[in-house]
Amino acid sequence: MATDYYAVLGVQRDASQDEIKKAFRRLARELHPDVNPDPKTQERFKEINTAYEVLSDPQKKQVYDLGGDPAAGAGGGGAGGFGGGFGNFSDIMDAFFGNASQRGPRSRTRRGQDAMIRLDIELDESAFGTTKDIQVDTAVVCNSCHGEGAAPGTTAHTCDMCRGRGEVSQVTRSFLGQVMTSRPCPQCQGFGTVVPTPCPECAGDGRVRSRRSLTVKIPAGVDNGTRIQLAGEGEVGPGGGPAGDLYVEIHESSHPTFQRRGDDLHCTVTIPMTAAALGTKVPLETLDGLEEIDIRPGTQSGQSVPLHERGVTHLRGGGRGQLIVHVEVMTPGDLEPEQEELLRRLAELRGEERPTGQFQPGQQGLFSRLKDAFNGR
Repeated sequence: MATDYYAVLGVQRDASQDEIKKAFRRLARELHPDVNPDPKTQERFKEINTAYEVLSDPQKKQVYDLGGDPAAGAGGGGAGGFGGGFGNFSDIMDAFFGNASQRGPRSRTRRGQDAMIRLDIELDESAFGTTKDIQVDTAVVCNSCHGEGAAPGTTAHTCDMCRGRGEVSQVTRSFLGQVMTSRPCPQCQGFGTVVPTPCPECAGDGRVRSRRSLTVKIPAGVDNGTRIQLAGEGEVGPGGGPAGDLYVEIHESSHPTFQRRGDDLHCTVTIPMTAAALGTKVPLETLDGLEEIDIRPGTQSGQSVPLHERGVTHLRGGGRGQLIVHVEVMTPGDLEPEQEELLRRLAELRGEERPTGQFQPGQQGLFSRLKDAFNGR
């Protein structure tokens, strides 16, 4: 055996095809004549080219391993450009530019886009959860062609320009020699097939727009901006491809009584000065129904009364937030003479040094008379 092709490429005799190809690409980057014009290098390049032509071909490799030399008398490998025996052009291109991209026709079927719809709900619906029927306008599979894009009774044909490859090639010359470039086929746009008679319903897209009804379950505890994902309920893709997802974005309407802060609810009740001093019960319509808020004697304006487990349900985990009732004490104005006199007598009895909310003997009865006087107006 005149030449040891394994030694030329620097691989073992049991090397795999992948190892042989990697060794050849490494040497080609170093020794190609257009990169290294030294005459000795050119001869060396011819050797690795011939060795690779033999060892990369299973039939030639088998003959060589049995003692023959398939390259003998074949003129060996040529060093001028990429002609005259330089077997695998794509391997040389990969050696300089890396692996080529995946080729072949692209699919007409692609995943559809996600869609989003806004849904307005009331406070009690977000607090306890609800079920809503919504109308969605999205792309759906065409019932006429079932996503194929061709008119009923017709089919897509293999493109005669690219012969189904989805791309066409062009050879140009460069400093590396002849370079082959590929681009999507202009006739089939890279699909490899053409639709001679598009479906009249969808114009060949395989999908049409349609309005449909969906039932959405709203979990308890959602808040403004919460998005509920409905898998596969979005836009159907081109060619009848799988649908994207539908996102339902929650918008909570403002409530006339309560303001929401996280999972807590806040509201304000206004009571007369006498009720704050003597204590009272204030009826309040909560999310759970009518309840009485216990206002303790001596309550000051700005104080609050918390009601546990009367707020919004926690979205994650059990329990609910609080309902916090803020008390606002109303100071009377435009007093009648009798009311003004009673207030003056109360001020004299209490004295400026008396702490607010602490009644001395005789004051409680005076406050009751004040309450009666104000309520009688």
